[in-house]
Amino acid sequence: MIAADVMISDVITVSADASVNEVAKTLLANRISAVPVVDQQGRLVGIVSEGDLVRRPEIGTERARSWWLDALSTNRGLADEFVRSHSRKVKDVMARDVVTATPDTSLDQIATLLEKHRIKRVPIVSDGKIVGIVSRANLVQALASLMEKLRPATSTSDAALRGQLLARLQKAPRTGSLPNVIVYGGTVQLWGIVDSEAERNVVRVAVEVTPGVRRVIDNLIVHADDRQ
Repeated sequence: MIAADVMISDVITVSADASVNEVAKTLLANRISAVPVVDQQGRLVGIVSEGDLVRRPEIGTERARSWWLDALSTNRGLADEFVRSHSRKVKDVMARDVVTATPDTSLDQIATLLEKHRIKRVPIVSDGKIVGIVSRANLVQALASLMEKLRPATSTSDAALRGQLLARLQKAPRTGSLPNVIVYGGTVQLWGIVDSEAERNVVRVAVEVTPGVRRVIDNLIVHADDRQ
């Protein structure tokens, strides 16, 4: 399998000109732990994670003032860290050296990147623009999907069927993020968090009625606040 088979295509991004407050709200609203940063042309320029927002003066977790004064005068690296923790602009807070992969990168290579760089996710880039993201959770989803007893492959290729399903779900009446879809041998596994039981049913039915789908395994979770 390759990145294109498991990646989240509906990637939430923020602008380099956004504020730290906007990023924090984006992470919370979408229940994600990091968000890619793009420029006006949609090119990937950085990434901001929860870890980048831990040391903040607004919540009293910044470094001691005397420590920072020493840092500014003796160490450029520590001075840069001061800017990252105190600035209110995404372009100052984001990590710029982003580890990326392409849609045809194998999952084995993705796993190696995650381990080597000790990161939780890899943005998938094509022609400089972000087209998806693969996280550790997506690899676990792929593993769980492939360990099911699956039926023989259909005439429609899994990759083509996945593309059709994602396009259909984009148009379906949803309020939350696009679920992840993994297809193998005509069997479709749905992963992610939806905002309500009604939305869960919309996703399931939209997939079930798609030509080429032989079986649907619903792993979707209804957000705790919306359970009856």
